[in-house]
Amino acid sequence: MDLLKLNQQNLSALSDRLTCPEYDRANITEGIVHIGVGGFHRSHQAHFVNQFIGQEGASGWGICGVGLREWDRKIYECLSAQDGLYTLMVQSPDGSEKSEVIGSITDQLLAVDTPDAVIEKMASADIKIVSLTITEGGYNFHPSTGEFDFENADIQHELANPTAPRTVFGYITQALRIRKESGIAPFSVLSCDNIQHNGDIAKKMVLAFAKKQDPELGAWIEKEVTFPNTMVDRITPVTSQESRDYIKETYQIEDSAPVVCEPFIQWIVEDKFCNGRPELEKVGVQFVEDVTVYEEMKIRLLNAGHTVIGIPGAVHGFETINECMENATVKAFLRQFLDQEATQILSPVEGIDIEDYKATVIERFANPNIKDSTARICSESSAKCPTFLIPTLRENLEKGGSIKFATFVLAAWCYYSDKGVDEKGNEINIIDQLKDTLQAAAQSTATDSTAFVKLDEVFADLASNERFVELYTSTVQEIYQEQDILKVMAGLL
Repeated sequence: MDLLKLNQQNLSALSDRLTCPEYDRANITEGIVHIGVGGFHRSHQAHFVNQFIGQEGASGWGICGVGLREWDRKIYECLSAQDGLYTLMVQSPDGSEKSEVIGSITDQLLAVDTPDAVIEKMASADIKIVSLTITEGGYNFHPSTGEFDFENADIQHELANPTAPRTVFGYITQALRIRKESGIAPFSVLSCDNIQHNGDIAKKMVLAFAKKQDPELGAWIEKEVTFPNTMVDRITPVTSQESRDYIKETYQIEDSAPVVCEPFIQWIVEDKFCNGRPELEKVGVQFVEDVTVYEEMKIRLLNAGHTVIGIPGAVHGFETINECMENATVKAFLRQFLDQEATQILSPVEGIDIEDYKATVIERFANPNIKDSTARICSESSAKCPTFLIPTLRENLEKGGSIKFATFVLAAWCYYSDKGVDEKGNEINIIDQLKDTLQAAAQSTATDSTAFVKLDEVFADLASNERFVELYTSTVQEIYQEQDILKVMAGLL
């Protein structure tokens, strides 16, 4: 077979090689603007929408992908060159692989180049939903207080220059201002990030910004715009060059933006939309009145579980999550955390067996074909730990439950932030907005064992709890003394 570039012109020829969209993409209009077109969006929401359009012929629900920052340029250029098309590679634990071309992203915009075009698109009456995958850090709130950060330089600029937005808050507010003034119904804002009560957080942050910039507009947004909560789940590692090469060698397709993911997928959405929505329940999305128990289960078990093994795994020198799970100590430690600490504070979830769910989490983490990097899992831990892990620790402190596993992870995070190299002597590339702050606090551990957990912006008042401080102090001292993270972990089992 000849090597073909992935694009609309070659799509019919490619359909002989793997599954491709059979719907006429030229007749699809965008009903969704999605901000943050990373791998997860493309393995999850765009996949569901692709299924829906293909199955139902729903021509009004294409996706316009938007990148807000300069770092979005690479994926914007890749997808633009491929007419929004990309290959989704589903990797199963048994080694089998199934690939298909996804066609639901029918337009792309890069805000740093064409900010007015992004505003115009979001303000269009065709757009019913603006969805977000902007990571935990993109919501611009103080981790310790949960309040909007008005000191952010871009926010200060936007407050003074409403027509020249830089952040998601400026773009959403300006687009809604135009819709209000034009008599166009507003869009729903749909957060798809791993934050508990993500819709509530998005609403709180958007309203804080909008009311500061324009109180009248803020009041209108509060009354008219809905922010559904969602629970999203599909492990999607960073795509490797090996995966790109696999697509080329197996299917003779040149794809610069493939996405790798696991077979498991789940999306649970609060059914609260102000301007219509696609009937995604027809392709497996669950619409419910309240997602709280579902998102709590997922965040406290799966997301926290990733952190629980990812941080100590990175300290030891494991490069991937499945490599961590091949170690008996790490695997047993994870199971004990899930059983003794996370499960103890979870509410029952209708229709889901928690024991089965935990077994599935362990199976998913161990998938040898996903190779999710510990570096990705550890990235932005200053945003993840206050969301995924610390709430479980706090609730167990209140109830007198076990805290030794979560406390160990925080102590390991301190060591990780301090040393900068793993136990095999390899440099640790720390990716975190608070990297310098974390490192400075961690390096003070030699003179003050609790210096790291005294960072209010991450841990709030946790360091004022005597039971926690006593256990944390002994744990972090042991980690520094032993310099053998697996030995310390084993001692807790």
